[in-house]
Amino acid sequence: MQIKNLMSEDLITVDKDQNLSDALKLFRKHNVSRLPVVNHKELVGIISERDIATKLGSSKSESMPASRFHISSVMVKDVITVPETMQLGEVAKIMLDNGIGSVPVMKDDEMVGIVSKADFVTLAVGIAFDKITVKEIMTKDVVAVAPTDRLVHARRQMMDANVGRLPVIDDDELVGMITSKDLMRAFIDFRKNVPEKYQKTQIKEVFVEDIMSSNPSYVSKEMSISEVSKIMMETGYNGLPVVEEGKVVGIITQTDILRLIEKLES
Repeated sequence: MQIKNLMSEDLITVDKDQNLSDALKLFRKHNVSRLPVVNHKELVGIISERDIATKLGSSKSESMPASRFHISSVMVKDVITVPETMQLGEVAKIMLDNGIGSVPVMKDDEMVGIVSKADFVTLAVGIAFDKITVKEIMTKDVVAVAPTDRLVHARRQMMDANVGRLPVIDDDELVGMITSKDLMRAFIDFRKNVPEKYQKTQIKEVFVEDIMSSNPSYVSKEMSISEVSKIMMETGYNGLPVVEEGKVVGIITQTDILRLIEKLES
């Protein structure tokens, strides 16, 4: 199958000269986590919630509100694109090799769509995926944080592991989840509500438990990939902890499912 048959043609873009507040409004309105960046309709970059969380959590940019940042100062400029005629497996491999969540799709140097990991997840339902279980493809080495860890520590953990979500574990029990979206919103709210002269010291007093999602959804390692994919499609979750006898034994993400599809396609 060619990627043009899977991509989303409903393109939501942001101009490079707009500010981060504009991007945030688009993220919320359209329930997306990344946006192509354009300049006079030409693709010049891509920006994600994770990019914003990374930027706003940096000591170099502390104290500046989101409205002060232009998209161009945060976006990824070297955008990887694919032609609309490229096969699914090839696109999946490009995304995996480069650690990216979406790629713009081009036709004659014009952006005609975008494809994300979430789009690939829609393919992982049906008989073939009913026979594959979570334990076969889940990530076993789980990067996690404690509820008493600082927000800045969670940000560093996500950056170092190149992940967009972390289980929150207390006494071996899953008590929450924290995502790059949570980080992004927390940093923005913090800058709005705390006077600039106090921000450097008070940011250290924001903890994971202050912003995490409690009572998180989870799956079992015996669940089928088809079932997990349906849960992701219904909830919009990018990843789910895998719990056995009350303990987190892994995590399954859209990346794991993308890797499976790439393997099957090749």
